[in-house]
Amino acid sequence: MPAAPSHATPTPLSLTSGHRRHWLQQAAACAAASALPAWAAAPEGRVQPTVWPRALAVPGGVARLSLGPAAERPVAHADGVPVLVLGDAIEWTAIVGIPLSAPVGTARIAVRKAGAPEYALEYAVAPHQYREQRLTVAPRTVDLSPEDNARYERERDHQRQVMAAFSTPLPRAQDLRMQVPVPGRRSSSFGLRRVFNGQARNPHSGMDIAAPVGTPVVAPLPGKVIDTGDYFFNGGTVWLDHGGGLLTMACHLSGIDVRVGDVVATGQPYCRVGATGRVTGPHLHWGVMLNRTMVNPALFLPA
Repeated sequence: MPAAPSHATPTPLSLTSGHRRHWLQQAAACAAASALPAWAAAPEGRVQPTVWPRALAVPGGVARLSLGPAAERPVAHADGVPVLVLGDAIEWTAIVGIPLSAPVGTARIAVRKAGAPEYALEYAVAPHQYREQRLTVAPRTVDLSPEDNARYERERDHQRQVMAAFSTPLPRAQDLRMQVPVPGRRSSSFGLRRVFNGQARNPHSGMDIAAPVGTPVVAPLPGKVIDTGDYFFNGGTVWLDHGGGLLTMACHLSGIDVRVGDVVATGQPYCRVGATGRVTGPHLHWGVMLNRTMVNPALFLPA
């Protein structure tokens, strides 16, 4: 990440929403309400719309950082990686993916607005304890042969290039509520500390949804297909690019019905549930990525 200048670090207005936008919206609503007859007033207790993704500033979560007003969209980076910034001239918000490996405490992003020096914006990462999950899988998928390890390393390098996608147009802030990609029981949650055949491995970087082989998987948001493949651990896999470094992946597929370059709409079937790669049974592994960081998909879904 570029070094921050020596001036004092500004304090974020809010980690969850833009207070300035909220105040302006409330002022406009009050002005409008004063001109309405009593019968047309909004009912008491109406719940304000929820923003997506929901903010949860823990390892594997998402921070929503107010960048304040600006005539042009600010540019933000986390550890040198571009961050999704959405909003308008009234209020811009940085939507930051927090790595599962992030230490608890102070984190920061670098922000640059047109005509102004770059500055560091700090936020707090709170502790979160993820449960342990023990699984039994085929031994060859835990203790890799030299040939399988070489394959894994090639695939890892390729997928790092896929994960670096940061395209335009950016998604609209009001459209980040995702559709559940497949009906079924959520069999494994995000962040589980996984132990395969008695050996500790990387934490679970997505959400598992149990479903029969062949069940259609639908796009959670509009997106473009940027990668398809059959990978050692992930099996049949499709990556969708939703713009601005927001990506989703579907893994362990039995069938892929799209090609790289295809564009899909929200709710459009594009692949099918399977049991390929390292699995214990048929299910969809669904992952969500922000600024090259896998984050909790549940933050993009209704409770």
